Amino acid sequence: MESEVQKLQQIISESDNIVFFGGAGVSTESGIPDFRSVDGLYHQEYAYPPETILSHSFYRSHTEEFYRFYRAKMLCLTAKPNAAHLKLAELEKSGKLRAIITQNIDGLHQAAGSQEVLELHGSVLRNYCESCHAFYDAEYILNSEGVPTCTCGGKLKPDVVLYEEGLNDETLQKAVRYIANADVLIIGGTSLAVYPAAGLIDYYRGHKLVLINKTATPRDHGADLVLQGSIGEILGKIRVS
Repeated sequence: MESEVQKLQQIISESDNIVFFGGAGVSTESGIPDFRSVDGLYHQEYAYPPETILSHSFYRSHTEEFYRFYRAKMLCLTAKPNAAHLKLAELEKSGKLRAIITQNIDGLHQAAGSQEVLELHGSVLRNYCESCHAFYDAEYILNSEGVPTCTCGGKLKPDVVLYEEGLNDETLQKAVRYIANADVLIIGGTSLAVYPAAGLIDYYRGHKLVLINKTATPRDHGADLVLQGSIGEILGKIRVS
């Protein structure tokens, strides 16, 4: 592993046009669960799998049950940025990292200090009234009961992309531009199984594709460097000059 980390160090040291594409594995090291993993707790507490509960149709038809799951499993507001978030923010500040493209909805990259963060799936930190479009923060949702409502009486909806909903076109196109123009693309903490987000890496045209994940991914064979392990531990070893 040390030789792979040294190769990663060299790649980063020699570039000032890096883009990072990350998934749930970046935040699990901050204690945020990967909701796509159906564990025993979900089976005990909920009558539906996470993918069903977090769908547009379920939100519409079982809104109160959606929010019961959402408050318990999605609003991890005490989580703090880990070594991966902090190193990426440091790389951006140094001028090496151009953008972070994330599938996560927790806002931890911004909490670590990153500025150019493209949230493909939205953020739990933003919530809007479906009637008057007034803004509400995550604390308001967490402390509400049943279906949260606006002062106007309208129903509140998290600004997150649910299953069956499309990604924001502007965010998607911006992500494509960053990836297509990157000298180095680092992919971390994702199994590359969620589409259309995972398909974005097809736009990368460079020859320094780095994959960091605890398990193998379908794209390992096409990467220039593969590191299997904790993304926090691996990025934590990188020196930023």
